[in-house]
Amino acid sequence: MGVSGCGKSTVAQGISDAVGLPFAEADRFHPETNIAKMSAGTPLTDADRRPWLAELAAWMAAQAREGQSTVMACSALRRSYRDILRHGPPQVQFVHLDGPADLIAARMSARPDHFMPPALLESQVATLEPLEPDEDGVVLDLRRDPETLVDEAVRWLGRH
Repeated sequence: MGVSGCGKSTVAQGISDAVGLPFAEADRFHPETNIAKMSAGTPLTDADRRPWLAELAAWMAAQAREGQSTVMACSALRRSYRDILRHGPPQVQFVHLDGPADLIAARMSARPDHFMPPALLESQVATLEPLEPDEDGVVLDLRRDPETLVDEAVRWLGRH
């Protein structure tokens, strides 16, 4: 979890590869209307996100019914969003990639083909609610290289 540009997809794919679980990129579940809004520089509202989050939870639940855990790259910026995700499978754990907004902005500027413009980073940072003590998760410093982040996440997940 984390704001756009923090490295969620890279790290989640690395976790998936390391532990052999199916990977999903939450952005691929967005309806075209959400993509169009974000591409135009308009932040999504909670009403825009709710059906998307419910679909993500349903995908994870379907995998869990088949006995399969999953790895997903998803912003999950607010507690209420994470609560929706927790309604899917029996257990959801969060790896929050956190770090300086200026570094994230530089990363976003370096990926010209992504629908999320760097101008929306500020709204994501403002929306972000850190994990609360009762949430099953860990915060990792995104300034570390992806391989280190994957290793840290896999070790943490293995202990939990």
